[in-house]
Amino acid sequence: MNHLPIPDDIERIAKICINSAFKVHSELGPGLLESVYETCLNYEIKKSGLKVERQVVLPIVYDNRKLDDGLRLDLFVEKRLVIELKAVESLLPVHTAQVMTYLKLTQNRLGLLMNFNVPLIKNGIKRVVID
Repeated sequence: MNHLPIPDDIERIAKICINSAFKVHSELGPGLLESVYETCLNYEIKKSGLKVERQVVLPIVYDNRKLDDGLRLDLFVEKRLVIELKAVESLLPVHTAQVMTYLKLTQNRLGLLMNFNVPLIKNGIKRVVID
């Protein structure tokens, strides 16, 4: 299967977000609530000059109707990058599936799944790409 490369501008956004996650994790460490990391990461990314939306409601289409009460995307950066935050013992396949669903619903290709409940944040960041 040939995978199309992620455009450079989206890779640049992702790099800024990953660097922001490193900063937040180095300040706070593991063991806090997901909402704390979300608040701080949102702040750090905005400080870098990027536009960030928090808790974006994604409608579900069911029975040919759009239902607005369902999915909430943690952070949506520049309407180009999906970020899903976790503060869990370990990432599970369902977390990756969640990001893939968000990517499909937002018609984006790159998402970052970030688990802040790890000793080293580099071990808690997973890139999720769909074609």
